[in-house]
Amino acid sequence: MAYDYGTMEKKWQARWIEAGLDKSDRDDSKPKFMAIFAYPGVTGYLHVGHLRGYTYLDAIARYKRMTGYNVLFPVGTHATGNGGISLYNRITRKDEGTIDYLKRNGCTDEDIEKMKSPLDVIEFFNNVYQTEYWKKFGFLSDWRRFTCTLYPDYAKFIDWQFRKLHDAGMLIQKPYYAPFCPVHGPVAVDASETDISKGGKAETQEYTLLKFKHGDEFLIAATLRPETVYGQVCFWVDPETEYKKIKYNGEVWIVSPQAAEKMVLQKDGIEEVGSVSGKDMVGWMCEAPMIHREIPVFPASFVNPDVGTGLVTSVPSDAPDDWISLEAIKKNPEMITKYGLSQDILDKAVPISIIEMKGYGEFPAKDIIDKLGIKEPGDPKLLDAKHIVYKDGFHTGKMKDICGEFAGLRVQEAQEKMKQAMIASGEADTFHDLTEEVICRCGARVHIKRIDDQWFINYADPKFTQMTKDHCKNMELNPPEWSDNVYGVLDWFRERACVRLGNWLGTKFPYDDKWIIEAISDSTLYPVYYIISIYANEKQIKPEQMTEEFFDYVILGKGDSATVSKNTGIAAELLEKIRKDVLYWYPLDLNLGGKEHMTVHFPAFLMNHIAILPEEMWPRGITVNWYITGKKDKTGEATKISKSKGGAQPIPGAAAKFGVDAMRLYYANVASMFVDVEWDEDTVLTYRQRVDRIMMAVQDLIASESDAPKAGIDDWLISRFNNHIINIRKAMDKNDLRAMTTITYFDMFNDMKWYNRRGGSNKDTILEALKIWIQCMMPVTPHTAEELWEQAGFEGLVSANQMPEADESKISVAAEYGENLLRDAMSDITEIRKIAGIEVKKIVLYTSAQWKKDVMNLALDMMKEGKLSIPDLTKACMAREDLRKNGKAVSSLAQKVAVEFQRSTVEQKQPVVDTDEAALFSSAAGFLSEENGVPVEVCSADAEGIYDPQGKAKVAVPGRPAIYLE
Repeated sequence: MAYDYGTMEKKWQARWIEAGLDKSDRDDSKPKFMAIFAYPGVTGYLHVGHLRGYTYLDAIARYKRMTGYNVLFPVGTHATGNGGISLYNRITRKDEGTIDYLKRNGCTDEDIEKMKSPLDVIEFFNNVYQTEYWKKFGFLSDWRRFTCTLYPDYAKFIDWQFRKLHDAGMLIQKPYYAPFCPVHGPVAVDASETDISKGGKAETQEYTLLKFKHGDEFLIAATLRPETVYGQVCFWVDPETEYKKIKYNGEVWIVSPQAAEKMVLQKDGIEEVGSVSGKDMVGWMCEAPMIHREIPVFPASFVNPDVGTGLVTSVPSDAPDDWISLEAIKKNPEMITKYGLSQDILDKAVPISIIEMKGYGEFPAKDIIDKLGIKEPGDPKLLDAKHIVYKDGFHTGKMKDICGEFAGLRVQEAQEKMKQAMIASGEADTFHDLTEEVICRCGARVHIKRIDDQWFINYADPKFTQMTKDHCKNMELNPPEWSDNVYGVLDWFRERACVRLGNWLGTKFPYDDKWIIEAISDSTLYPVYYIISIYANEKQIKPEQMTEEFFDYVILGKGDSATVSKNTGIAAELLEKIRKDVLYWYPLDLNLGGKEHMTVHFPAFLMNHIAILPEEMWPRGITVNWYITGKKDKTGEATKISKSKGGAQPIPGAAAKFGVDAMRLYYANVASMFVDVEWDEDTVLTYRQRVDRIMMAVQDLIASESDAPKAGIDDWLISRFNNHIINIRKAMDKNDLRAMTTITYFDMFNDMKWYNRRGGSNKDTILEALKIWIQCMMPVTPHTAEELWEQAGFEGLVSANQMPEADESKISVAAEYGENLLRDAMSDITEIRKIAGIEVKKIVLYTSAQWKKDVMNLALDMMKEGKLSIPDLTKACMAREDLRKNGKAVSSLAQKVAVEFQRSTVEQKQPVVDTDEAALFSSAAGFLSEENGVPVEVCSADAEGIYDPQGKAKVAVPGRPAIYLE
């Protein structure tokens, strides 16, 4: 049967709004639970990956409502930065790819025509996110509290936040080398890719610029290993590059064109004065810094003009690229002839051993090359070789005697000392560059620029760092491995540039309005603003009234309502109400966000709370969810789905194809939230089919209701469901949606199937079980739950119901054990029939003789007293005449039972001796006959004159009937 999920979703979403379930107001009679997900950046349409974490939070919030909490689940958007501007600019110039992207996601020509400014673009997507994503997915957020980082009232809050950071001594100003876009100015480069479209993993590296004197000019090489200068034997140049001559500080430097462009951003007074071909430089001699020895310039294909300065000094003893390239050029007569290289100079270019390293010989580069089997330049394994030998050298290396005054120093110490010595002598300088290409959202290449008066939030402050680490010990942090690592992250977290120059959207910096507060820095304390935003949205307060004094009172409790009212024009009663709201809802109970936030957003989120708010308002929990990824690339790495790069169909299309609840169930159940999951439509379809099957199963159960009397199977079903309630609550109390959904959508479904298969049809049992089942479905598949709730005839909305609580008086260990025993016997029959391979006309089940149960009873009594052992049980059995008469069989069974029971518990073994197996199997004989297609007889091994042609009855034991096939 095909279900119209779209109509069903709209129906119940409207009912929830009508019932006011989306509204969250202070209720002092209830405990509160406040949760948020990290609000998304407004840079385009969201994708199916975003909905994973969002769905988790809605399910958790729904569960909390059902367990008696007053839940606040607000949402907003993060539009700070250049994403909206970049998108607007592409729309304005009618970029074909952008227009196609918009239309593929449902944007009309009329919508595009209305986008007259970046703010129009932002507001369009604000509406899309709310109506097409969050509301369509059934999220019960308090929509009255929606906010955006570009709203004037939000800007007033951020202004206040930065004034509090300043008061706490957390704002500092100093020179800074910042990733810089020529269009938008400084950008943030981090895993969140808020400001950029490529290069989120890039880091800023400081190179040492080594000056190699050639006449009146200097060849400039950038190195990360200044400690290796004593091992320089030659110099590499790309013969295909036309190098620039630039004048700086009275010196003429030779660097690649790309390096010259980058240096202009970092050094004042640079002037281009000429150029020289790399080909013409081959064969030059230049004087190496510090060692003051002339070395030759050789050609090399591995030199990249876009990395460093496009010129490389060669230390073959410790650099695998240098070793293999030097060996190759010496063996290449064509190249020697082409560039007119002197054989004498080539012969003199021999490696110099400079560092003693653990596990390596005289020349570490040669050792690692031989180990990895590298034969020629360009081998991909050279990158691994470089990383290995550099890492080992840094951690275990010691400078040899040839290194002059630095001999005997560990590499870690020598590196900085040698660098500073060369800078002091004028033989070196510094230069900053990115480790990989970074592209701004506007499409421009990002480089590093020196900014002399940059403002920072000082996350390296030792006092606040320690306070944050101490608080983390009292928080609920998931997953556990992140909980373990967060302390190291906080130690690593340093000063963060918090403002940007240039064309940016955001809040003006209160201490110098030429700056705009950047995208991470204005998204740390915002959860508390959701509590206040409703009053701005409903026009009860105006942005201009939201002064520092206003926020000091409602958030920090400073001052009194009468004075603040007089100074702001806000009624004292309203101020007091807002203050009570803040005290009621805060602290935040759960902040849920993607794993990109682990090292960027979450540390800043924590430290801002600790620096600004009193301890009783510090956050209580953070949960990190992993990604939905695209298909794996050729290297086997999963590709990231992104708003800008695509990789998945639009959310509305996926929702229409699979149904919202099927997607919600997919997110919740496909894997732990702490692992990446590859988006696969075939897998999502299986969850659509699962929802279909549950819908049909419930309808069939409702149709099968009858006045049949209750039987053992009814006790079993209700017992099972009450046990499920216990385990579902345990799972949800740990936010383990996968465990919860496995029980609800698989175990409970299978139980209902088994009940139906066993002939269960009692109306009261079915309705009792259905009520529990549907209530348990509600957090994850709310639309389906509401529809089934209505079909079953239950009153009201299941979304407004309480989560069922287990009735332990209805949990029957005996009923569940008996049904498991029956299922095990059925499995044994199937297996024996398969092995026998004969046409079966009749099946006989033999239940155990009573004396065997008596042995187990004795063992159970000893277990309860903690005295069970093989000798003691055997002795007790032989002391009873009724048991002793069974001879050696008694002692043999006693030994087996003692061993088996010692591995178990009283609770597990009690039903084994309590169950009347003869009665159990006799009552199920008709069912067993129907299932097996042949008559099934049940006999007790104690009965006289039983039919037992193969003597099977004697092997039956409690919990394992014997089986005879005829």
